[in-house]
Amino acid sequence: MTTDRKVAIVTGASQGLGAGIVEGFRARGYRVVATSRSIAPSQDPDLLTVAGDIGDPATGRKVVEAALAAFGRVDTLINNAGVFVASPFTDYTEAQYRTKLSTNLDGFFFITQQAIAAMEKQGSGHVVQITTTLAEKADARVPSVIAALTKGGLNAATRSLAIEYATRGIRVNAVSPGVIKTPMHVPETHEALAALHPMGRLGEVDDIVRAVLYLEDAPFVTGEILHVDGGQSAGH
Repeated sequence: MTTDRKVAIVTGASQGLGAGIVEGFRARGYRVVATSRSIAPSQDPDLLTVAGDIGDPATGRKVVEAALAAFGRVDTLINNAGVFVASPFTDYTEAQYRTKLSTNLDGFFFITQQAIAAMEKQGSGHVVQITTTLAEKADARVPSVIAALTKGGLNAATRSLAIEYATRGIRVNAVSPGVIKTPMHVPETHEALAALHPMGRLGEVDDIVRAVLYLEDAPFVTGEILHVDGGQSAGH
């Protein structure tokens, strides 16, 4: 087993942003470990897929152990898995609340613990969370307090971890998207969603992939919340 090539783990990797991020790292020559509940087996020897519920503590452990067993190292973790449900606050159900906390927070916590432990042994690493501008810039047109609670928590955790590990060779950043054109949004909603952005359009998956790869290439950047949102974070 050769361990000279970098290895990235991507959660929520079966479609949309996650699938695009996997492709972006593979195009760079990284080996990739991709995980989601429904991810299909891979025929690419440098792409290992691991199926599992990221909210289950055992999944994070299984994914990192698989990366180390197959490729011998973990250089980057992209915490992309997430659930978004827009709803008036009093209409949220307990099931929606529990599901979002499990995926958005538990999923981040357990796999990131395992990944950072591996990175510490190497003396280097990089963790990136995919959050949302709605966590910082609330919009009455898209009531989403659970997204603010969970993704806002990831923004805070990003800064905290960045400082905790700044002297240990591990960087921690986040990408904060606006609304991105993915299978999550059916075409008939695109015009209304585009209006949320001052630029008047939806973002593309490639916009987020480029942001992730920028952070990967920026060794003096840590604790950053990088907004890729068509100006949404600046105001209207």
